[in-house]
Amino acid sequence: MKIENPNPMPWRFSERAQQMQSSFIREILKITQRPEITSFAGGLPSPATFPVAEMKEAFDQVLTDSGNVALQYGPTDGYLPLRQWIADSLSTNGVKIVPEQVLMTSGSQQALDLLGKVLIDEGSRVLVETPSYLGALQAFSVYRPEFVSVETDDHGLVPSSLDKVAQGARLLYALPNFQNPTGRTLSVERRQQLVETCARLGLPLIEDDPYGALSYKGEPLPKMVAMNPDGVIYMGSFSKVLTPGIRLGYVVAPLPLVRRLELAKQAADLHTSQLTQMVVHRVIKDGFLERHIPQIRHLYGDQCQVMLDAMAEHFPASVQWTKPEGGMFIWVTLPKHVNAMELLDEAIANQVAFVPGAPFYANEPETNTFRLSFVTVPPERIRTGIATLGKLIAAKV
Repeated sequence: MKIENPNPMPWRFSERAQQMQSSFIREILKITQRPEITSFAGGLPSPATFPVAEMKEAFDQVLTDSGNVALQYGPTDGYLPLRQWIADSLSTNGVKIVPEQVLMTSGSQQALDLLGKVLIDEGSRVLVETPSYLGALQAFSVYRPEFVSVETDDHGLVPSSLDKVAQGARLLYALPNFQNPTGRTLSVERRQQLVETCARLGLPLIEDDPYGALSYKGEPLPKMVAMNPDGVIYMGSFSKVLTPGIRLGYVVAPLPLVRRLELAKQAADLHTSQLTQMVVHRVIKDGFLERHIPQIRHLYGDQCQVMLDAMAEHFPASVQWTKPEGGMFIWVTLPKHVNAMELLDEAIANQVAFVPGAPFYANEPETNTFRLSFVTVPPERIRTGIATLGKLIAAKV
């Protein structure tokens, strides 16, 4: 029987809960679900790249051969054959990564949350790029750090700038490959300098690498974890090379840190789905990614070039943008007086959407910037959408 209570429950939320904010991108995506909107907003991989048949076959095989194991609780650190595959794939340049260093997570977003929980106290200094991945800022902000923005330029993070900001910092968070949101890539020389500088300063370096396999030229870039496995924490994901729907990521770290992360994960969700881990291992174990990823690179590279060509044709000369060599994003810088948030309102009214740049800044947001993603939009709609944006921008400059 329902109890009649005229007084609503006086919920008392924690200070942590009260400071939580919705992802600005997620709010935009609610608007862009309308089919008439040409959306350059979401950082979503193209559904055309999803290996539906291979996943279906793997689910059938796993459930037929090992259903009782796949549907049972699993170990917190993850399915051992998959962790071994990850460790082997990262064991390069004479560096040996062992599966005990690998913790499977429910997407790389959970890895960010666990790292924040284990490494950040209230008021801890956390160094981030300018701009940085919004999801990381959101995950870390729950633990109330002091974000310190590290100097960047057209080539990404500037390693020489760390000395003046690193004192007392708990970690540096960086995306070296085709960064979200800018599409920039850190040079090999800067990677070496960054690893050496962090080692000298005793500063843990988080290398978040969801896009590293998506180089349009197919040339692998060296991983910083292979340069210093004792000081670099590596994050990876299957979202961009298989499908985000499986929510499967991983973190690779020195053993003392992995054990702490494992304890934090036990308290969060016990373990990541055993079924999806076994399915992913079944799909990738015999070299499927070596055949599949080149198709993604080709598709994304072609669509990136379509967008770059359209921008060169339709954007005013006073507008600047990055020219990524991989990944999913282009970063646009407008003249200082143009506010991207106001531009977004006009763009949506004209059935085009993008993500304003301000939310990607931990400090001192630059309101004249925005991010474009090209991977889910067909070429013709890219051309018409960019032409529309070009007209709206030209009216402001």
